[in-house]
Amino acid sequence: MERVDVAIVGGGPAGAAAAEQAAAHGAETVCLEQGVPREDREELGPDSTDAAGMLDYWVDIMDEDYQAIPDDVILQELSGTDFVGPSTTVSLDTTGMDSSYPGFGFTFHRARMDDWLYERARDAGADIRVGTSVSALETDLSTSGPTHTLTLSGGDELEADHVVLADGPQRRITMDALDQFTPPGSSIADQLSPPTANHIAYQEYREFPEEIFPEDRLKFWWGWMPGETAYPWVFPNDGTVARVGLTMPIGMTLDDVAHPESYRLLDPSDDGIPSGATYVDRLLETVYGDEYDVESDIPRVEDRGKSKGTETYPISSTRPIDSPVDAGIAVAGGAMGTTSAFHEGGYHVAVRTGKIAGRLAARKQLGTYNDVWKRAIGSEVARNVSFADIVADYAPDDWDRVFGVANGMIGDGDGRSLLSRGYSAGIGASKLLLAYKRRKFGYRNGGYVQFAEDDYVY
Repeated sequence: MERVDVAIVGGGPAGAAAAEQAAAHGAETVCLEQGVPREDREELGPDSTDAAGMLDYWVDIMDEDYQAIPDDVILQELSGTDFVGPSTTVSLDTTGMDSSYPGFGFTFHRARMDDWLYERARDAGADIRVGTSVSALETDLSTSGPTHTLTLSGGDELEADHVVLADGPQRRITMDALDQFTPPGSSIADQLSPPTANHIAYQEYREFPEEIFPEDRLKFWWGWMPGETAYPWVFPNDGTVARVGLTMPIGMTLDDVAHPESYRLLDPSDDGIPSGATYVDRLLETVYGDEYDVESDIPRVEDRGKSKGTETYPISSTRPIDSPVDAGIAVAGGAMGTTSAFHEGGYHVAVRTGKIAGRLAARKQLGTYNDVWKRAIGSEVARNVSFADIVADYAPDDWDRVFGVANGMIGDGDGRSLLSRGYSAGIGASKLLLAYKRRKFGYRNGGYVQFAEDDYVY
């Protein structure tokens, strides 16, 4: 039977980063990625979108030198973002975070970024196998150290001393692998089952008239569609092509919606929650339909995405879990619940947790993984979870109220962050800031983890 030091399940950003670090630190490393087809790739690759967004301080969370990122990866430099409520808009031109990156951020071609991570991993000596999936993982703790047996899609088996689970928010292997170490009668699916722990995202690639193309800004519409952390967006890609998409909870029904008439993207004739494609059409018609024929003036670009200019993908929308490190297993990226539906971002934390897991596995120091990843991304996770908690039950009027408060907090446009201006911007701003700080205080010392290291049974 083939045997390696470190086996990585999943070849997205977390898996590729783990492979590069494990191999660079001397471990015999294999990364196993099932692979999916795409309209814009000749070969199989990770289940990724062809573009994504990166804020300035996220580059530092990734632990990357932005100057090393290949030029063809970056699509658009960004100057800011606009949050559009039902009747109030707030525009931000700074994240307010210290960062090595000199601008607000950028959009990037994710498939090319993934390829760059693969190239680095292969250069470090990792064996990247795209088109090879894992069907099962069993761990034997009866020997002097954990031994992991991975059953591959063709029936072959592979043994590894350490395993990094990076199979994304679908967690095809992660849940069963971790259930070996959950207490009797319980399952990690209680925390990580995709239908309850994920949002679903849908997006289309649209060619915009040059005069309305949001060349250097991200745009989000909050309070326009129902659902916790549900919102549509427009992200600029290359040329005048933008991604128009949305994220929403899985399985939501109209019966779950209080006052459906208050949401601009719902129609009185709806007998259920609209499809992603319907939401996109309604957004474009509402925002641009008075001056443009959406179908002909803002057409879909059918040679992009996974299929005919569209793609659907899951986003982890839950709180993270610790890993059973005493069993020689680390969970990284979306599989562990670090990505966020709140801000449609997760690439940065996926790369960072993958790097940490791969490095520690190679050094046989995986026992420290849960502490190390918290030091690296804990502030980011606590911030996202706290904000998501605050806005969980917001109705359209709440978004207008908060955006009005935010505009008051921005005040004279001196470039300071919202948080740094809060107490000097009036009673409403002070209440909002206090609510955020209370939430975040509740998640101190890793309190945002929903399945802790001590919860595992060996």
